[in-house]
Amino acid sequence: MPPQKISLLNKPALLENRAILALSGSDRKNFLQGLITNDINAISDNSAIYAALLTPQGKYLHDFFIIEKDDTIFLDCERGRMADIHRRLMMYRLRADVNIMDCSEKYAVLASPELLSEGLISYPDPRHPNMGFRTIIVPPVSYQTDDHYDECRLSLGLPDGARDFDVDKTLILEGNMEELNGVDFTKGCYVGQEVTARMKHRAILKKRLLPITVDGSLPTRGTEIMDNDGKKIGDIRSGLGNKAIGYFRLAKMTFNQSYHCSDATVTPWQPDWYPKTND
Repeated sequence: MPPQKISLLNKPALLENRAILALSGSDRKNFLQGLITNDINAISDNSAIYAALLTPQGKYLHDFFIIEKDDTIFLDCERGRMADIHRRLMMYRLRADVNIMDCSEKYAVLASPELLSEGLISYPDPRHPNMGFRTIIVPPVSYQTDDHYDECRLSLGLPDGARDFDVDKTLILEGNMEELNGVDFTKGCYVGQEVTARMKHRAILKKRLLPITVDGSLPTRGTEIMDNDGKKIGDIRSGLGNKAIGYFRLAKMTFNQSYHCSDATVTPWQPDWYPKTND
């Protein structure tokens, strides 16, 4: 059964690690269409897409949400890596009629269980219906940041940017971007498209980012996950409390089986978006 559209969020939360880039100009859509993994034409009123920017070799660089309002496209991306994505987009701009503006101080991003009318624009999170809504809003903002957003994200097994992907290393299909509505295989060419399409149609996916439960103290990012024979089968990524994301060699792991990670025990589990046919 498909997941029900019931948000796990119980209140609006300020996402301090997110920032906004704004793109305007007559070529803004065509410019992005040739770069990103998803179809820019799928954006509609109050409906966003999830997408990524890749290297020519198909490796992850950035992921983001894209929404449009009043002839301006907004990219909801990682605040700590804003300068890098801005630089890369400027490098690709050439003579296109596109203005790319850093609006990290002009706007803030909220996550909420329902649409918020006071925002510039509010839209459903396109990755999973249980993640509620995202809103671009003008500061000052009365809402506070807390851990609840990450708790919901991890309980659904959703990766979170460079906290889970290794930049210039991870393939986006390993990061489940197909299952989380971040890739369109019919839109045509974009940077890294050939490798992504080849992985989809010709190769067997050998590794994935998967949700895990943690018994014990949460290990630091990159800590190796070992089987009972002491062989590495993966490593841990972002986490909070007893929930985290792990990067696994699929042939070496089994869902609901426990493994060692430093002084903790971790158990991968199968999320509702996981493909019915195993890799």
